[in-house]
Amino acid sequence: MRLANKTALITGGNSGIGLATARLFVAEGAKVAITGRNRETLAAAAQELGPNALAVEADATDIAATEAAIKLAVDKFGKLDVLFANAGIPGNTPLGGTTLAAFEQVLKTNITAVFFTVQAALPHLADGASIILNGSVISVLGSPGYSAYAASKAGVRAMARVMASELSPRGIRVNVVAPGAARTPIWKRAAPTAEAFTALEQRVSRTTPLGRIADADHIAKTVLFLASDDAAHVQSAEIFVDGGATGSPAGAPIYRA
Repeated sequence: MRLANKTALITGGNSGIGLATARLFVAEGAKVAITGRNRETLAAAAQELGPNALAVEADATDIAATEAAIKLAVDKFGKLDVLFANAGIPGNTPLGGTTLAAFEQVLKTNITAVFFTVQAALPHLADGASIILNGSVISVLGSPGYSAYAASKAGVRAMARVMASELSPRGIRVNVVAPGAARTPIWKRAAPTAEAFTALEQRVSRTTPLGRIADADHIAKTVLFLASDDAAHVQSAEIFVDGGATGSPAGAPIYRA
């Protein structure tokens, strides 16, 4: 098992990519603490994950709550070997139709909270630990209406590289996983019904070279790689898990004869 005797903390671990990663980490031998804002989904996740998991209610933007969650995890499981700063929010912030509060909320959640999560975990991270930050293809695609989200995820990339420089003396690796479209609850606002999501999935699949969107497990398996000793010499990397959407967009079905 690739994470035997390891302890991990996953923010936003009660649904989507975070929960898929928590399942995989537990299956690979890790003890896992997850955080999230929704008490009901946290309880369900904790029951599913079993005795090697701890679920703590904590909003990632609440630094004191994050610090308290990390302390609970360390008190229960000991030092941290893996941190997956996964929690984030979408946010449509088009020019001419965006409030300051809406813009700043995206940045506060997707980049400020990530920094302070890492900072809070740092005293408890073992030398040689692995930190994975959740990025996005939106950081490079120029998607209309997503200025705040794109800026926050580009900031995650830049911040990861700085953190890698600072933490390399301790052998701590800092890398980014950058998902493309995946089947997760993040789409609930844009596609609130099953029919709407099916239409969205078909549209996105046509612009993805592999002709499909991802399952959450596709991203989770990449996070597992970065968390494990298989990635022992991978530092300050950003891995796009997007079916080729950023690297070879001309190969998408929409462009095929």
